[in-house]
Amino acid sequence: MLQVNYIRENKQEVIDRLAVKNFSAAGLIDKILDLDEARRATQKELDDSLAEANKLAKEIGALYKEGNRNEAEALKARTAELKQISKGLNDQLDKLTTDMEKTLVLLPNLPHHSVPKGKSEEDNEVVTQEGDIPQLHMDALPHWDLIKKYDIIDFDLGNKVTGAGFPFYKGKGAKLQRALINFFLDKALDAGYTEYQPPLLVNEDSGYGTGQLPDKDGQMYHAGEDNLYLVPTAEVPITNIYRNVILKSSDLPIKNVAYSSCFRREAGSWGAHVRGLNRLHQFDKVEIVHIAHPDNSYEILEEMRAHVASLIRSLGLPFRILRLCGGDISFTSALTYDFEVYSAAQQRWLEVSSVSNFESFQANRMKLRFKDEEGKTQLAHTLNGSALALPRIVAALLENNQTPEGINIPEVLRPFTGFETI
Repeated sequence: MLQVNYIRENKQEVIDRLAVKNFSAAGLIDKILDLDEARRATQKELDDSLAEANKLAKEIGALYKEGNRNEAEALKARTAELKQISKGLNDQLDKLTTDMEKTLVLLPNLPHHSVPKGKSEEDNEVVTQEGDIPQLHMDALPHWDLIKKYDIIDFDLGNKVTGAGFPFYKGKGAKLQRALINFFLDKALDAGYTEYQPPLLVNEDSGYGTGQLPDKDGQMYHAGEDNLYLVPTAEVPITNIYRNVILKSSDLPIKNVAYSSCFRREAGSWGAHVRGLNRLHQFDKVEIVHIAHPDNSYEILEEMRAHVASLIRSLGLPFRILRLCGGDISFTSALTYDFEVYSAAQQRWLEVSSVSNFESFQANRMKLRFKDEEGKTQLAHTLNGSALALPRIVAALLENNQTPEGINIPEVLRPFTGFETI
């Protein structure tokens, strides 16, 4: 959530920067500033009323001491009137504040100045590309055929038990999943992250804090009776650890990592581009989360980018890094790098990670603050990234490493799988 003071002092800049996200903000901003003006005027009126009541209370006490009972009673009538006025102003202030916050959450985060203009993923900027595109043998198969051939993932069984997009992993397929999770977690621990195992359900306040609500409400699975949401990513519970917390500057940066299953409805997704593992309703992911000082959050973003790149590189997959354009960046992000690996059998790039800096956008919603060396309280910056999401990594590993004799497992995973081939 953007800060009202910043919007008030930089109105045209906010409008111009949100236009990079193809978001027309002028009308909403005018409404926010009108509500804020009314809120501040009401607050002043309330403060004046309370100040007058306090002043009269002292005068009443003095009059009683002096024996001027009639004058004191007259002033008491005025204090009773002020009490009613103050109650009405309080109610009015609460409504204005609620209305302003409901309007504020409709504004996306401001994109960083380096975010390129654009309307869709076609306009994303390729920052770097690394690795050789593998040349497969003549009878090479896409991963949805490979998993049937080697009986390692069962979509039909998942469809029977749950529904489309909830596969069963079995045998060496299940062990490959577990190997990737452990490998990613161990690499994060080596890099100084603290591991958490979070709940898979979060409350409404948590979804609101990281910005999934109300923006992504339709994409989340909701347990209505308990008003809880299945996590779309471990980002949500891990970042919300620090909701309504005031840290010390010496605590920063905080580096956490968590593995979780992730649940996304992904309504309206059809076609060959989402076949097999390319898009699921339930999938596994290792997530890295940083709480950072505003002065060095972009330096930390580059460190996270390097960490994710090292994971993909170690798996021997060709990959590229994209800087997302304004039309493709998320509602909450200020700057996002997407990582894509090349799928040789599908002959296309598959997104496997997003690494983002949210600056103070999430922190403002969560009231996540820290005290600097001078004792001044300010908002922290939050960052997170997939390190990594498994389904498309598995798809690329199966496709790119297939031979007529079977599928070779990357050397770094073999201590975790206990086998070299499928």
